[in-house]
Amino acid sequence: MNSITKRWLRGSMALTVLILVLAESLFLYAGRSSYYAAARQALLSRFSSISGQLKMYSGSTVAASAENRNLALHRMVEQFEDKDKIEFMLLDSEGQALTTSSGSLQAAADQEEDFWKAIDSPSGQGESIYFTGENEKVMAITLLSPYPAGDVAALRMVTSLTLVDEALAQRAWVSLGVAFVVLGFSVYSGLYFIRSIVNPLHQVERTANQIARGDLSVRLPRGGQKDEIGRLCETINRMAEELAKTEKMKNEFLSSVSHELRTPLTSIRGWVETIAALKDPRDENYQKGLSIIAAETDRLYGMVEELLDFSRLQAGIRMECQPLDLVAELTDAALFVEPRIQKAGLSLRYEEPELPLPVWADPKRLRQVFLNILDNAIKYSKPGGAITLELLQDGENVYVLFRDEGRGIDPEDLENVKLKFFKGKNAVRGSGIGLAVVDEIVTALNGSLDIDSRLGEGTTVKVVLPLYRPSAPGEK
Repeated sequence: MNSITKRWLRGSMALTVLILVLAESLFLYAGRSSYYAAARQALLSRFSSISGQLKMYSGSTVAASAENRNLALHRMVEQFEDKDKIEFMLLDSEGQALTTSSGSLQAAADQEEDFWKAIDSPSGQGESIYFTGENEKVMAITLLSPYPAGDVAALRMVTSLTLVDEALAQRAWVSLGVAFVVLGFSVYSGLYFIRSIVNPLHQVERTANQIARGDLSVRLPRGGQKDEIGRLCETINRMAEELAKTEKMKNEFLSSVSHELRTPLTSIRGWVETIAALKDPRDENYQKGLSIIAAETDRLYGMVEELLDFSRLQAGIRMECQPLDLVAELTDAALFVEPRIQKAGLSLRYEEPELPLPVWADPKRLRQVFLNILDNAIKYSKPGGAITLELLQDGENVYVLFRDEGRGIDPEDLENVKLKFFKGKNAVRGSGIGLAVVDEIVTALNGSLDIDSRLGEGTTVKVVLPLYRPSAPGEK
């Protein structure tokens, strides 16, 4: 049963781990994007405020207005309130820092990528994330000056991402903890569920082994769960009961066969002893003994054939199907039995259809069906009668009708004639399993066998088979 656990680990748990990894990755990616977007928005909001203030500065000339804005920007940098969180810089046309809120011009030389992005961008805005010389991760956004402001070509703001990354790391650890809790719960609940399956299966395995060893009295506990395992236990119990019944039937069958075989063997043995005591072959008892021995030998041979037919029937009918022309198969069977029909003083009525009727069947088994039905028709018909064969079709099925004018079947026996070893009141020689074999073959070909009979008037056997349609592969 370890294989069930292994398959669960390889299948369900592997899928669970994969889903958790994907969920964790998406969660962290979304968190990083959200945190960095918040930092970006904080910088942009300050740019927006500064741009609004610059709009208000003007002078008597364009140069005066630019000078006023230049002075205003330098004053804003000096008086920048969030200098502990954000560094505000003014850049010239080469991207060099003119002044910073921290008072250090070295910070501006760490990275100029955002400035050149702003130069190339239609919106005049550039952004970069990089590590400073002190290995501190920062976000920098440069915005080209919206209004002329002297030597100030761009505004730049830089903020540290250290706190953001620490928050992201904390978020990651929390989410990993949740993922491990989910994984642990999945493992625990999965193993609990697996054990609820494996343990009953162990009991089923032990019981099945006992049944396999011949102990048909063993049973699984009843009244358990009404799920698949419970139904399996009920099925095992029913199987054991049916096997016990079959074992009983087998013993009764062997006892009956032994008795049937003993009778002719006793007769043969007695007459062999009688013949051995006679010296004259012309003695009446000598000839009578030989006749009885021959008759009893034939009887024994018939019993053996019945047992072989029974064995084949119990083993199941094996099919080797292929597309066949039912017209050709029926015609061959009719030609095969026609001499015997004539010898029995009967006539055969059969008009071969001009068009073929394709069916999906095993040629040997189909021939066995036709010959078996025709054999019964011959055996139960009186000399001077007729056997009629007819082929019909309705576009979906083909119907083969066998009609005889024989003695017919008693209404009380009609519903049982297809049962194994059943012999009706009007039965003649035979094993009693012929029609049972025919019915199983026709059923295996997805067809049906119907018998209609009137006592003293004759019997009609109808074999129905589906037409074969090559345009529908696999449909038979």
